[in-house]
Amino acid sequence: MRCLVFLLFVALANARVYTRCEWARVLKNYGMDGYHGISLAEWVCLSQWESSYNTAAINHNTDGSTDYGIFQINSRWWCNKGRGVTSNACNINCSELLTDNVQVAIDCAKLIIMDSGISAWVAWRDHCKGHDLSPYLAGCGL
Repeated sequence: MRCLVFLLFVALANARVYTRCEWARVLKNYGMDGYHGISLAEWVCLSQWESSYNTAAINHNTDGSTDYGIFQINSRWWCNKGRGVTSNACNINCSELLTDNVQVAIDCAKLIIMDSGISAWVAWRDHCKGHDLSPYLAGCGL
């Protein structure tokens, strides 16, 4: 348990909060624009509402699970927080989602898309689906 707490502190020390356009460029560079039919604007919108582009974002849910990182990936299904029941479908420790190494979060998000689609994210359903998303890329030069 002490090791997990230590790793969590290390992860948070290496976290980052992106600006909207910085995050859009990162996503584009990682091939997320059009990934499984999901537009870059949808990814940026989702990230805004899930974490405000913060890789260190954590949300504790009423069911005992926790959401981690810039995409708010859930510990019950996708990562292992070291306690409780988990499917750990992304085969990662949840603390890996809290660093500025967004490759881990992006790889896991891709698995989520393949398994459950973008509607797995409540923020996308509530704030992005069916909305004009052009403001999320406006002024970014993409």
